[in-house]
Amino acid sequence: MRSILLAVALMSAAPVLAAPIAYPASATGNDVEARHGISVPDPYRWLEADVRTDQKVADWVTAQNKVTDAYLATLPKRDAIRQRLTELYNFERFGIPRVKGGVQFFTRNSGLQNQSVLYVQAPGGEPRVLIDPNPWAKDGATALAEWEPSADGKLLAYAVQDGGTDWRTIKVRDVASGQDLPDMIEWSKFGRVAWKKDGSGFYYSRFPETAGPKYLAVSLNQKIYFHRLGTPQAADSLVFETPDHPKRGHFAQVTDDGRWLIIITSEGTDDRYEVRIADIAKGEKPRALVTGLDFDWSLAGSVGDTLYFRTNKAAPRGRIVAMNALTAAVTEVVPEGAATLTSASLVGNRLVAETLEDAKSVVRLHERDGKPIGIVPLPGIGTAGGFEASDDGVTHFAFASFATPGSIWRYDANSNSATVVREAKVAFNPADYSVSQVFYPSKDGTRVPMFVAHRKDLDLGKPHPALLYAYGGFNISQTPQFSVSRLVWMEMGGVFALANIRGGGEYGAAWHDAGRLLKKQNVFDDFIAAGEALIARGLTTKGQLAIQGGSNGGLLVGAVTNQRPDLFAAALPAVGVMDMLRYANWTAGRYWVDDYGDVTKPEFFRYNLAYSPYHNIRSGKDYPAVLVTTADTDDRVVPGHSFKYAAALQAAKAGDKPHLIRIETRAGHGSGKPTDKIIAEAADLWAFAGYWTGLTR
Repeated sequence: MRSILLAVALMSAAPVLAAPIAYPASATGNDVEARHGISVPDPYRWLEADVRTDQKVADWVTAQNKVTDAYLATLPKRDAIRQRLTELYNFERFGIPRVKGGVQFFTRNSGLQNQSVLYVQAPGGEPRVLIDPNPWAKDGATALAEWEPSADGKLLAYAVQDGGTDWRTIKVRDVASGQDLPDMIEWSKFGRVAWKKDGSGFYYSRFPETAGPKYLAVSLNQKIYFHRLGTPQAADSLVFETPDHPKRGHFAQVTDDGRWLIIITSEGTDDRYEVRIADIAKGEKPRALVTGLDFDWSLAGSVGDTLYFRTNKAAPRGRIVAMNALTAAVTEVVPEGAATLTSASLVGNRLVAETLEDAKSVVRLHERDGKPIGIVPLPGIGTAGGFEASDDGVTHFAFASFATPGSIWRYDANSNSATVVREAKVAFNPADYSVSQVFYPSKDGTRVPMFVAHRKDLDLGKPHPALLYAYGGFNISQTPQFSVSRLVWMEMGGVFALANIRGGGEYGAAWHDAGRLLKKQNVFDDFIAAGEALIARGLTTKGQLAIQGGSNGGLLVGAVTNQRPDLFAAALPAVGVMDMLRYANWTAGRYWVDDYGDVTKPEFFRYNLAYSPYHNIRSGKDYPAVLVTTADTDDRVVPGHSFKYAAALQAAKAGDKPHLIRIETRAGHGSGKPTDKIIAEAADLWAFAGYWTGLTR
């Protein structure tokens, strides 16, 4: 009843007065991007400067936010949406436990805490708070990032993330006392901590200290160091580097038995790795086990001299192999199947294989020799993840779906049985919602899956406002997940759709390859076809269809808005990669050549120019309402991308609908964002998209 009353109230709201928006002035310059005999004007290059040090950019941000805030304040039921989001977000939720030395570590959020709290629980004891990051910053924007217990559970290495940055400060906490040790590590990002078995120290990845600001620095020359507890970082020993290949990155792992140090090397975002190994007890230097950045090699576990890997070598959808650590000889254990193998782990004496079948989780159990045992019992159709390797055959996993809040399960591989141990309870009835999967043809005839979710009582005999989401890149699969914000959209009477377009990993390497480099247009065609399929099925209309995507998905939304502005009523590009000619110039951008191509080569410069959102805004066309979102301290996809795109869109003659940018402060690319900022942003997005699709008029 509560959801129906909310929907009625929203549907009856008065429309916003259609008054022209006076956008802030965006000065233009004479900069040009000139390569390969092509000169491309770049009039808003000045907006690439750091907002924290450049007053001109800071003033532009302030002016844009003032206009956007004033407009958003006029939207009907914005406050009601925010109130409902707050009500639904106020539920207890947990992270997947990790067990070391019999001690369990897990995160918990009581509901509206800006940051989740890390708890520790000894065998037979009660949970107690180990780290509460909420007092770290008044605005809640300093977060507990990655954390790793030592093998005996007595120490915890943890990373602090401030304001959403990718940079980390690593500290060490004594678990028994709850006090920090003096140890502190700086200049670390895109890595992980790997404890030595005896707890004397840990391996970690870091970048060289730079003289200039970290914010825009390109990530080069990552190295592996060993930090011995009780010593300063300056005394840490260098373990591995590749000075002749500064673009290569490295992270360290230690096998559960403590014997082997594994170093994984990559160069971009592709799952193409080299593997090196060292016997820790013998003090070996890392030696090559797999050379050539050609295939995925993800460690699943080890027994003595045998290492188990998930790989896509000779298996585009993945298989599990055993490799001899001394000779590098490889034996197939679990062959490639029809499903896409996304993860594997050695749990006790059995292999757990996480797979995707049409973007839905199916988890299989095998003996260590590969003999199939059966299917791991899951609570329904959705997404399962976790299954960390363990010696005793017991591990944990999380499960969720579009209308099923996250739950934590204890899994015993010895008996192939699962028991729920923690379950989120959200103030709604999952039985009131319908989730289905449909398939539609893309422009070239490729069959693409799409999830569709909505209230069961929705009258499907007529179209409704719809929100279409996708990502389409970097081999990242989009699977059914629970989202409070999406639930509110559906609760109001909207349809939610998730398209599993090419570029992701839903169907293995071939699906990824078909949506990257010189085939990137397939991604846009798939997304456009998804919108057309929703309309053809009578679920929505052009005047009721909103699109949303973040990061690479922000690029997606920007590109398809340029290519088909007539198809959408509203567009919500978030933290998007909008300048496809200069993306590699900042921070992590240089990694993305695996998906976007190297623009120093003429074929990629010309191809990227043809779809780059910033460069292809079509003046004279009626564009949908656009609300760009970014953050002033995003050092993954720097906000200059969105700043330039928004300035160009506002300057173009692109129709009378609003083209606004919402710039968050003290936030980054998304991780570590406090709950209150998440709620406020979602309320603005749904009020904006809801109005322009007719959901809240």
